[in-house]
Amino acid sequence: MIQAKALCAAIGANQVLRDVSLEIAPGELFAVIGANGAGKTSLLRALSGLLPLQSGAITFEGRNIARVPAHRLSRSGLVHVPQGRQIIPGLTVRDNLEIGAQNVGLSRHAIAARLDEQWERFPVLRQRQSIDAAALSGGEQQMLAIARGLMMQPRVLMLDEPSLGLAPQIVQLIMQTLRDLADQGLAVLLVEQVAMLALEVADRAMVLRNGACALSGPSAELLGSRDLVNSYLS
Repeated sequence: MIQAKALCAAIGANQVLRDVSLEIAPGELFAVIGANGAGKTSLLRALSGLLPLQSGAITFEGRNIARVPAHRLSRSGLVHVPQGRQIIPGLTVRDNLEIGAQNVGLSRHAIAARLDEQWERFPVLRQRQSIDAAALSGGEQQMLAIARGLMMQPRVLMLDEPSLGLAPQIVQLIMQTLRDLADQGLAVLLVEQVAMLALEVADRAMVLRNGACALSGPSAELLGSRDLVNSYLS
């Protein structure tokens, strides 16, 4: 579904990605883990067109997208849910979701159908659909951010630290939602600092360290060598 080969990128004089490669298939949940500053967010920004590459190649459904603008990538099905949620606080929950769908040009009928899907997935959003997004709890705002991304009909859904600052109960709900989405055929790329949490739900994972891949493989194998994983996260 998406493949990256030997990605290199810098922010100013700081080299943030060093020859990073990955590929994700439909129906797969792929986790990228690592300590703060390891390059996780930079990797997502590079894949979604927000961070220019120095070198390397990215293909999405077999098409070279290395220099395609971010807004065009999102409309084509490569959807990035950023760290910090970035919902529109002054709009209602429903309006936030409809904006996501309108961005890809869906009809009113299609938007209504996709809203019903999100109400079913996150019932609390249905209950709060008429209130401003600013009035939601942190966990509800994260649900809204994910639901807005899903309104855009993604074929690859990329999420940056969705567990950040949330209560354990909400984190478990979100992780189970991502696992369910992958099981339904969506390609999911999860960036997460809480390594064990990500490895428990992912099919495969990569450990980033100083912008480079330090370790990768099936999540079950990485879970079986926690001391090795932790050594890269220190």
